[in-house]
Formats: sequence, structure tokens, C-alpha cells
Amino acid sequence: MADKLIIVESPAKANTIKKFLGGSTKVGASMGHVRDLPKSKLGVDIEHDFEPEYINIRGKGDLIKSLKKDAKQAKKVYIATDPDREGEAIAWHLATILKDEKDKITRVTFNEITKGAVQKAIKEPRNIDVNLVDAQQARRVLDRIVGYKISPLLWKKVRRGLSAGRVQSVAVKLIVDREEEIEKFIPEEYWNIYANLEDKETKKQFEAKFYGKDGKKQEIHSKEEVEQILRDIEKAQYIVDEVKRGEKKRTPAPPFTTSTMQQEASRKLGFTLKRTMSIAQGLYEGVKIPEKGTVGLITYMRTDSTRISEEARAAAKTHIINTYGENYYENRYYKTKKDSQDAHEGIRPTYAELDPESIKDSLTKDQYKLYKLIYNRFMASQMAAAIYNTMSVTINANNYNFKANGQAIKFKGFMRLYVGGTDAKEQETEGMLPDLKENQELKLDKINPKQSFTEPPPRYTEASLVKALEEKGIGRPSTYSPTITTILERRYIEKEQKQLIPTELGKVVNKLLTENFTDVINVEFTAKIENEFDEIAEGKEEWKKMIREFYGPFEKELEKVEKELEHVELVEEVSDIPCEKCGRMMVYKYGRYGKFLACPGYPECKNAKPIVETIDVPCPKCGATVQVRKTKRKRNYYICENNPESCDYISWNKPKPGEKWNPEDVEEIKKETKEGRKRTAKKATKRKTAKKKKA
Repeated sequence: MADKLIIVESPAKANTIKKFLGGSTKVGASMGHVRDLPKSKLGVDIEHDFEPEYINIRGKGDLIKSLKKDAKQAKKVYIATDPDREGEAIAWHLATILKDEKDKITRVTFNEITKGAVQKAIKEPRNIDVNLVDAQQARRVLDRIVGYKISPLLWKKVRRGLSAGRVQSVAVKLIVDREEEIEKFIPEEYWNIYANLEDKETKKQFEAKFYGKDGKKQEIHSKEEVEQILRDIEKAQYIVDEVKRGEKKRTPAPPFTTSTMQQEASRKLGFTLKRTMSIAQGLYEGVKIPEKGTVGLITYMRTDSTRISEEARAAAKTHIINTYGENYYENRYYKTKKDSQDAHEGIRPTYAELDPESIKDSLTKDQYKLYKLIYNRFMASQMAAAIYNTMSVTINANNYNFKANGQAIKFKGFMRLYVGGTDAKEQETEGMLPDLKENQELKLDKINPKQSFTEPPPRYTEASLVKALEEKGIGRPSTYSPTITTILERRYIEKEQKQLIPTELGKVVNKLLTENFTDVINVEFTAKIENEFDEIAEGKEEWKKMIREFYGPFEKELEKVEKELEHVELVEEVSDIPCEKCGRMMVYKYGRYGKFLACPGYPECKNAKPIVETIDVPCPKCGATVQVRKTKRKRNYYICENNPESCDYISWNKPKPGEKWNPEDVEEIKKETKEGRKRTAKKATKRKTAKKKKA
């Protein structure tokens, strides 16, 4: 009989904790949630004050029996699921399932999986926080109502199997809105004039940029304006009018929150959000380190706080002073945003002495990269500012003004260890000007006018979308990754070279939802709801009251939309391609894998086919049409329309007129495409047949 039973969420976490505790302690894993709303129906009793109808999750029967048996045999049961709302809800569900042993059950949480943190938590048990549970229930019930009530409209009007989500739909809306901005964008012309100038004494050259005239800034919008300025300064003397010298400090960024970790891992390491969170989960739950056993290397990775414990601060101080010297240390505190939950610390290493290089051999390549990012960011956050010597110069040429700026690093400070995205740009532009003096004449080497055009806003990437969601108050640390993963899996958006682009299906669904559910599928409402969840978590609002207030107006809007859409059919886009079976003009439809062509005569005529994209350059081998296709990894490749019947042309690169084909890509493409797999299978069959004949 075990003295203690500790229940966590994952086997990896269970294995780490088991090593910290004595032999009389048993550690089990719930494998995530054990109870949830049923998938087959709404699962929320609208008539009885929105009571959730929880059921045991299918396939978890044996696990639940095992946990009940272990709880019965233990003297004390500690539920140690994750320290957030979702973890609190899992703890509550576990306590409900183990209700026969309720007198033994208590709740423990820890922000890091270290021996000290686990032992301290067990000494300081608490009751389950019902407010946190209610906040999770409110989110679950509200999202279930929105999803299960709106999705059937998508089935009727677009296609079966589609679904609408409160947060996901707003994320799609942001991406669609950005795409519309890009499509409507009209570039505007503007010019810059650069003067390459030389210090006559040192012969050192530098570049100055046109600023304006008589100290007033002037924008240049046409070639005619440029030519007039160039005529006015054609024989001008370039005289240094003003020299300003100074010092600039650059302070380090705070420790990571979930969103900043996801953004930096995307920018610096090229990781997707899902990949980042999976690696971070492994670092948090435990990695086997020689002479230390299995230890959790980072604190809990779902947080919106930058707060750091005093113990961690002291450990960082010791490490920085011992490694870099006392002048590199600075005790720093960071303000957490006012709408932050602040339930946990920022993301940091659990052991300051375990620097990335010392444990590199114990980590996978991805674990090492992310751990190094987290470790260095945290240590840098407690280091001194970087200091730059700066110099700005104004130069006159016939009353026209040019400006030049330069800087040189004087003291690296935190940048000796960690350079963030903006810091990296700062370093790239680093360079000091010559030691110029006022009234000094400079030699003009070259004048360089440059035409440019304004650019549309960039498409969202995973990183920039997370930043936008966070800034607008949409979602919370635990929801960013699943939200983007979901809309990618539903094919409402697709990823092309890191950019998130709405699919035709995504545009159609977004149009239907935003035009008909303006009160629900909008940024302000979604942010307001998140704040209400926070208030429930703090015990300031009752969760069913919040659902009641939401459901009344929502139900009326739903009834109105259902009536309005009852006799409305989405107008199908007609193509210029006739159906080869019945002659009708084919229409564009949306399926699981995106847009395709189908005969409008369904069900009499069931003809359908994929949309074939072609290019205007003929096949370099046979002169036929070249098609553009995608591999299963969404990578474009180019293939002759006669492949594989009479031509074997296939390439990663778009063919150019008159270009000879180099077939070096064929084997690689074969592995990634259906055509290649078919050819490989045919060749394999031929080889087997030939072997049999020989035998």
C-alpha cells in the first residue's frame, strides 16, 4: 500500500517526479483530460441553466479503473496536474471520478519540476480552485455552444464537415482582412537621394540621406522633384552644419512569455508554434542529465507573465558575475501587462548552473536550440544595458539638408550573450562616422537618387499572428498554438514560405460568418469575452450568469440568421471549362483539400476533377503544356501534361524559354509526389516480374 498517490497529466512528468520521491510514493498519469462534453451532441443542457453533461472520455475506462484502484490503496492522493485553468479543470474532473476517496484528495501545483519545488508543493497542499475550474468551464461551454450552433449552417451552405470556432474564426478573419488590404493596396511612388561624401582629411567615406530644405523635412514623390533638387545642388559645397555626439543605452528584453517564446523561436529557429510548444513541454517535464537523473529544465511554458522568483534572480546574479564580471550584472524587474493572468513566472531555466553547452549531449538538436534560446534570454534579462557612442550630422548644400547617423558599441553588456531581433538589426547598421567638425567642407563623391514604391502590409506569419492576437486580447497563452493549428488543419488558411494565406474555402466561410454573426465573430467581442473569463477566474463573476447573458442575444441572432439563409443558396462560381460528360459548364466547389471543379448536374452527372494550374512556357523536352502541382508538403513542382505516358519532364524549378532540362531533381520529387510513387511502384513491379521469369 502506497503512502501517497500523485496524479499528473503525462507519463514523462510522472517519471521525473517519481525519481524525486521515496519508494512508498506512487505516481500515475491521467493522460490529459479524463472527462469532457460528448462529441455526438451539444452536451450542454440549455433548459437547465447550461449545465454541462460531462462523460468519461471513450478509451479511458481502463485508466480510470486503475486510478481508482491506486487511490483506494493510498493514504493520501495529490492531484498535481498543470498549474493553469486547464490543469485545474482536469484536477476537478479527477476528484469527481475519485469521489469515493474525497477525504484523501488534495491539490498541489508547481511552476517547475525540480526536487525542491515538488517537495515544497507536497508540504503545502490546497483545495481545488473552483474559480479557475469555472473559468475553464465557461470557455468550454461557450465555445461548444458557438461551434455546435453555427457549424450546421456551414454544412448547409458550404459543405458538410466544416466547423466554426469562436477564436479560430476571428483568427481567420484577421488573415482574410489582411489579404484584402494587400489586394486593394495601390503603391505610391517616392524618392530618396543619397550623397556619398568624403572627409578630406581622413579620406573616409560615408553616406548621407536627403532630409529637406532650410531645416524642414521634405518628401519627394516624383522624378521631376528629384531633378529640380539635383539642379539646385549641382555645384553646391557640402558643409557640416551641426554635429551631435551622445551615448545611447539598449536594455535587454524581459524573460520569455509563451507568445514571445513562440515568436522568437519562429524568427530565429524557424520553428512552428506547434513544434515550439512540443519541445518546451519536453524540457519542462524532464530530460535525463548525467549525474542528476531526470530533471525539468525550464519552468511552466504557458504563461503571460515576466515575473521572476527571488531565488532565480539570485542564481542568475551568481552565474553572471562569475562568468562575465560584476559590471555585467544589473538587477532588473519587469512590469507584467495589466491584463496578464500573472499566475506563473516567466519562462526560465530551472538550474542556472546547467548552461546549454554543458548539457548539449543530453539534448536533441531541437531541445538544445530552444533551451539555449530560453536560457540566454533569461540570463540576458538580468544583465547590464549595452552602451553605444552615437553621432548625428546635418550637412548643408545650397540650403538643402542631408543627414547622417553613426554609432559604435562602447560596452556590449547583455548583447555579449543574447541578441534579439531588433538588437540584431541595430548591430547590422553599426558604424561610426568620421570625426567631423562643424563648418567643415566635405567632398562629394557621388549623388544617388533612388526611386521606391510604398509596399502593402505583409501577410501574417505564425509569429506575427500570435503577436496580433496577443495585442488585441484574443486568446491566452494556452490557445495560440492550437488556434493556428486548427485553422491550418481545416484548410481555412495555408502556409506558403512561412506566410499565412487564406484559401478560397477560408474566404467563403469567413464571409458567411462575419456577414451574419457580426456580434460574435469580431475582435472586440472576443477580447471582451477573454476578460470575462479572467474575472470568473478571480471570483468576480459567476460563470453561468456570463453564459446566460451571452446566450439570450446569441439565440435571437441565430434564429434571425437561420430564417434569412433558409432560401439563400451560395452562388457558385462558374468556370469556362465544359463538362466532358454532359456539356454543362463546370463550377468551382470546395472540398476537404480545397477548390476543385464539379459538374452542376449532380447527381445525374457526378463528374469532378482537380483544378490544373499551367504556365505559359512549353515543356523543354516535348513542347507540351507544363502544369504546376504541389507535393504533400505544399511545395510547388513543374510537370509535363504528358508525364508519364510519353514525356518524363518534371522539375522543382519553373522552366525558362529555350532552357535545357537537367533531370537531377527527378529522384527527389519522386519521393514526395504521387506521380513519382506510381512510377516507382511500376518499376518495382517490373523488377519483381523480371526476377520471377528468370527464376
